[in-house]
Amino acid sequence: MRLTVLFSALALGLLAIQPASARSAREEISPAEEQVFPYDAQIPACQDTSVLEKISSRFAEKEAKFWNTSMTIESYDTISRTAWRPYGLDYIPRRYCSAVATTSDGVRRRIDYSVREGLGIIGATWGVDYCVHGLDRNLAYSYSTACRMARP
Repeated sequence: MRLTVLFSALALGLLAIQPASARSAREEISPAEEQVFPYDAQIPACQDTSVLEKISSRFAEKEAKFWNTSMTIESYDTISRTAWRPYGLDYIPRRYCSAVATTSDGVRRRIDYSVREGLGIIGATWGVDYCVHGLDRNLAYSYSTACRMARP
């Protein structure tokens, strides 16, 4: 008898939860461009010179400041977009990219990066986040595999 009451209570609890989850799945999505504080989704492309220069300067600064090396990124090739707004229209517009970077030690390394709207200095401009494979020494982007956290 007690077991039947327990199963009945469990079944009623599950039925009570179901409508809430069904409701959230049907909610309308408001694109980031139509929100109260809208985004315009106008961010530079993966191969844009300003994006690549920002990555190069930040990389050189990080290498000098934290790792005491003079390593720099000399060139980029095989640049490609890997995703555009992969999390949906209602999230901050992001473009995910991948390239092969040649560093000053002559080694060609894959680099994953994202260009994100409103995530630059005080939200006034676009921002860049990047990870150079094999040079993520503090494991900031390598939770389980090489630079995984820098990709969508």
